[in-house]
Parts: sequence; C-alpha cells; structure tokens
Amino acid sequence: MAKHIVLIHGAFCGGWCFADVMPVFAERGWSCEAPDLPYHVPGPKRTPNPALATQSVADYTRDMAAFVKRLPEPPVIVGHSMGGLIAQQLAAEGLARALVLFAPAPPWGVLPSTEAEMNLAKGLMQASPFWNKALNPSFEVAKGDSLASLDPDAQKRIFDMFSPESGRALFELFFWMFDRQRATLVDAAHVTCPVLVVTGAEDKVISAVTGRKIAALYANATFEEAAGMGHFLIMEQGAPRLAARAADWLGKVTN
Repeated sequence: MAKHIVLIHGAFCGGWCFADVMPVFAERGWSCEAPDLPYHVPGPKRTPNPALATQSVADYTRDMAAFVKRLPEPPVIVGHSMGGLIAQQLAAEGLARALVLFAPAPPWGVLPSTEAEMNLAKGLMQASPFWNKALNPSFEVAKGDSLASLDPDAQKRIFDMFSPESGRALFELFFWMFDRQRATLVDAAHVTCPVLVVTGAEDKVISAVTGRKIAALYANATFEEAAGMGHFLIMEQGAPRLAARAADWLGKVTN
C-alpha cells in the first residue's frame, strides 16, 4: 500500500506551516503534500481575494476532498486547527486511511471548554459584522493565542506568512449553533479509521480538555497531550519530536 500523507492547514495559514514536520514523515518513507486552501495567499501583502469572503468550511472540505480523490487510494490525512476539522469530515466520507490531528478544531456540537476558548469567540464579536467579509489577521491577537508559545522572533516570522481568512468560515467554527447549514458537522459514526489527537497543554485556542472531547467522539482514537506546547505546536520547538511520535503511531496502525 502506498505511503501518502496529505496535510491540511488551519485558518489564516497555508501549506507552509508544515515545513517542520513534513521532513520527519518523509524520512519514514511517506510522500507528503500540503495544499493551500482556496484563496489563501501567504505573505505580508494581504489583499484578500473577494471570493474568500464567500468561502464556507464546506467549500474547503469539498476542495480538499477533490484533492484527496485524485490519489489512487485514501491517504493518511494530517490536519492542524481548522484543517483538523476538515480532516475529520474527510474521514467521515471514507477518504482517510488514518488521521493525525494537531490541535484540531472541534466539530459541530462541541462546546468550548475553557475561558480562553470563549474569549476567542468574544473577540470575533468585537469585529463588527465579520461573517460576510474576508478578515486580515491581527498580530496582537495572534501573539496572544495561536502564537503565544513561540518566542517573539518566531511569532513575527510566522505571522508574516499569515493569509486573510473567510469570516464565514470563522463564524461556522465559533458560532456553529447559529449555522443552519451545520457546515462543521461530522458524522462521527462514519469515522472508522485510526485517529490520533495531539493537543498542547498550553493551547489557548483548542484546550487539551476540548482535544479529549474530540478524541472521545471516535471509536478508534488515541489522545496525547503535549506538555509545554501551544496551538502552533507544528512550528514550535519540539515539532519534529511530535511528528516523530505521530510517525511511530502511524507505523503501528497502518501496517
């Protein structure tokens, strides 16, 4: 069986965010691809494509499903943050051999577990009407939550690669209870492949408590809490070590 991994990034990011973990998987014989979600153009010149404002999580998932279906067989899917939610939806469609979810966003129906998680939603409320526009990232916000566990130089370097994001997709993620389309819904009973959920103990975006809730949804899931790591654990110090642990797990569940 082919050893293929597709890595799916989160909000405001791009495939570039897997630069520290892909070489580890490649050393273990995995062929890796990290596509960008639609209209996610990295770099400091952030002029959003007008089409980005209309993008739903469902659109992202359809785009990634088309990407995965071009492969001869279902790959391992690695997802970070919002990409972790997309990975769960693809697995429910039978498109994943296994899932590795780093700090995954929870699916429809999973409530926030901590005050820090609730504060993220409150912050979006302060953005005035945001659900019908593309939002540029804020360094002040990012350095306090998603990039909080990185040193200041790394925070700036990584933030400079950030992209605008769809306000509609963010609305669906944070205010799912008001989304009649249930764009973030996952049919957990159809996720039958092995699932590894890894959440940083210091994550201010997706807490370890929420990570455990996500793992508990799936019959064949393993949960690991990464001590001292935050939300951007895929580019924090120790990211290659986490990838090696994930690769070891994959070696056990995909043989």
